[in-house]
Parts: sequence; C-alpha cells; structure tokens
Amino acid sequence: MTFKERIARAFRSNKSGNKLVKVDAEERRLSARRQSVKSIGTSRSGYSDDVAYMDNIDEQTGERRDDTALLHGLADNASTSTISSAVVSEEDDRPPGDSAVASLPHELWAYIASYLSRLDAAYLALSSKTLLARLGRSPWDALKGSEALEDRLKLLFRMDEALPAHLLCFWCGVYHLRTRPGAEKLKPTQVLNPVVSCPRANKFAHNLVRTRIAIGHTLPFRFTQLVMRAQRYSPNHGIPLVSLFQRWQDPDSEWKFESSFYIYRGHLLMRVVSRSFTAADLPASSVRNLLYSSREDYTPFFSACAHWRDGDLMKICKCALSHIPKTRQSIVQQLHDKPGFTMPKRPNPIVTLCNFCRPMRRCPECPTEYLVEIKFAEDRNDPADRFKQVIAVTRWSDLGDGIDPRVGEWAAVNGEVGYDSFGAITKRTISSIFESQSGVTIPSHRVMSLNPKNKKMEEDDDDWY
Repeated sequence: MTFKERIARAFRSNKSGNKLVKVDAEERRLSARRQSVKSIGTSRSGYSDDVAYMDNIDEQTGERRDDTALLHGLADNASTSTISSAVVSEEDDRPPGDSAVASLPHELWAYIASYLSRLDAAYLALSSKTLLARLGRSPWDALKGSEALEDRLKLLFRMDEALPAHLLCFWCGVYHLRTRPGAEKLKPTQVLNPVVSCPRANKFAHNLVRTRIAIGHTLPFRFTQLVMRAQRYSPNHGIPLVSLFQRWQDPDSEWKFESSFYIYRGHLLMRVVSRSFTAADLPASSVRNLLYSSREDYTPFFSACAHWRDGDLMKICKCALSHIPKTRQSIVQQLHDKPGFTMPKRPNPIVTLCNFCRPMRRCPECPTEYLVEIKFAEDRNDPADRFKQVIAVTRWSDLGDGIDPRVGEWAAVNGEVGYDSFGAITKRTISSIFESQSGVTIPSHRVMSLNPKNKKMEEDDDDWY
C-alpha cells in the first residue's frame, strides 16, 4: 500500500453514518442493564416474551410498571368521559332555547298560559316536552266539554295523519276506531252501514251528515273523509276513489242512475246521470209521477241539490218533456176516428230543445250544475216498442275537500251555508273539469242561472210541484 492510499484510508468517513458522541457513566450503566435484561429474556422465553417484558420496563428508572393500576385508571377515566359525552350529546339534541325554558318555574309558565286562548295554550304545551312538563294537564282539561268543541276539533285535525286506523268524528269531538279499515263500502240509505265505532252510528234516527245522491242513495260525509284522506296521506288512511262508483235502478220506477267521482285540486267532484224512459204528450199527472217520488215526500227521482225548489229545475224538465214529438196514429186508429187516413210516419228521433231548457244551468247558491237532455235509446224489455225517448238529467257537484262538513262546498250543497257559485266558479265549469279527466268533451253550452229571478219557493206554493 502506497503512502497516498494510507492517507486516504485514514481520512475516509464512517459508512454507518453514526457520529461519535460522549456517553456519560449513567447512560453506560442503563445500557448495560438493558443488555443484561435482554439476554435474560431471550434465553428464557424467546423474542416475543422479550418484547412484552421490555414494554413493562420504565426507560428512565428501569423499574417494572404495574399494569393493573394502569388499567383501573384507564377504566375510571373512560367511564367519566363517556358520561360527560352522553350528557353533552343529550344537551346538543335539545331544541334551541330549551334550557332557558326549563330554567323558568312552573308558576311562571302557568301565568303565561293564562293569557292565551284554549287552543293556543294547547299548541304551546305540544311544542316541546319541557313545556308539556311545565304546563301539565291544564291545557287538555280546558278543551273538554261541548263549549270547547271547535277548539278541540282544530287541535285533533292536526293529528289526522298520525292516526290511519281512526276517523275524526265532528259530532263527538274524538277519534273513533274504524270497524273495517280499507273494506268500507257505500250502501243504500236504508242499510245501516257504520264505518266507525261511534255510539251514534247505530241510531238510525240520528241525522248523520250526508248528502243526497238520488232516490234511495246518499253519500255520508265519512266516506268523503276516507276518500280524501287516502288521497292526502296514504292508502292506509282511507279507501280508493273507485269504491264510491255505483250503478243502480230504482225498483219502483224506470229510473236508472250512474254515479262517478273525481278529485281535482283537493276537492271531490261528483257526477250523477239519471235516465228514465218517457213518452210524448203526457198529462200533468203522468209528468208528476215521472219526475217526483212519493216515497221521499215528493222529491225528484233524479239527483238534485238542496235548492231544487227555489229555481227553474222542474220547469226545465217539464219543458224538455213537452218537446218530444207525438207518434202518428196507425191506419186502424185513424179509421176508427173518421173516414180516410194518411200514412203514418215515424217522428224524428232527434229532439231539439228550446232556448229555455237547452242551456246548462248552475245553482247560484251551491257549486252544482245541471244539464237536461232528451235522447233516443233502446228498451230491451219491450220488444213491441224497442226504441223510446229518454229524459236524462246530469248533475255535477263540488263536494269540497272533506275536512269539515259544516263549512265550504259540502255545507253549501246541503243548503246549510250561503255560497256564491258564480263568484267562486269563474272560468271553467265543474262539468268541463270533470269530463276532461277522461278525455271526453261535451258540446259547449251556455251556463245560465238556475234561479235567475232569485225566488224562494216553499212547499206551500203551487209552482214547485
């Protein structure tokens, strides 16, 4: 090795990169002790025991730690922190300002509630659990009794969506349990058909709120409730709309009826088509027997609102019957009357009505529209005279939203409240709205008032009959 190689070797840097540092005596003593412990642990239990054993040795003092005390300390700290965190999370879930509400005494909240109405005090108690605990049962006790029925109904209606198996009774002021949830079916008037377990349901003399469809059939308000609840909330809250559709025939006359319904913008619309075969040149007594039912105190067979006596509805029907052309006599009948005859001709089956009975009529006091027509139809039960004239009276009505039977369109149709139909129904007629939902368009008609002179007919007058 040359002299230059010796010099380069002497000044060559350390490959490990560790610098030489000064180690005092204490560090040398601890290092020696660690080495001895490591050798003992390796010889006794191998590498894994050595690592576990070394974890229990304090690096500064070299003493073995007590893991039992350490675990107990961790357990105490964890339980304390868990309780505090649970308390904090519960406080975070409380609505804003609830702690301030809870800080006020019961007497102060009772004093505040004394300045509120019965309904507002009940709303205040329902706003939070804290206020319910502060106010107690006093807001509920104030809503008992018949004098607080209106406020109680307003409060109960807010719970309508949460009670699908019950139905709000506006006469008892409570929620009744539905007897057949989802299986309610509309039946004739003379059949007892309770849909809730109401103490008044089985009393036939009790005048339950219902509207007349036609002779022998009515629509109770509870069925309107069920249909609108199913539309408003879910099918479990009521019944489908198609369950109200009906077809029937009066057993004591030739009148046939067909009722259908449609929901438009939260309102229940009803259409009832009434038909009956008729003849030409009927005397006045036959016309009355055709139009009026003696079983229902001489109410019309066809569907009509509560204001049918006040207007020209019956005059329009009588006028339409007078336009049916007469059938010419046969040759034998003519020879019995006088010598000579003319060949009989079948009259024109298409009947043209006049300007009085042709237009569509609207009741000015309720949302109801009428259309009277004379049609040519087939009578399969009479083989001798197969085709006859038919009088058809179609009624369209808006029965309201099904919330409260004492106000709105439902009460107006039954004649219980005042209603300006021409002011409320502005552009589209009820008939056009109903017929457009099935894609059927009826010919345009003038819409005139059913009672243009605003007369009030009573049963004592002669004109109504």
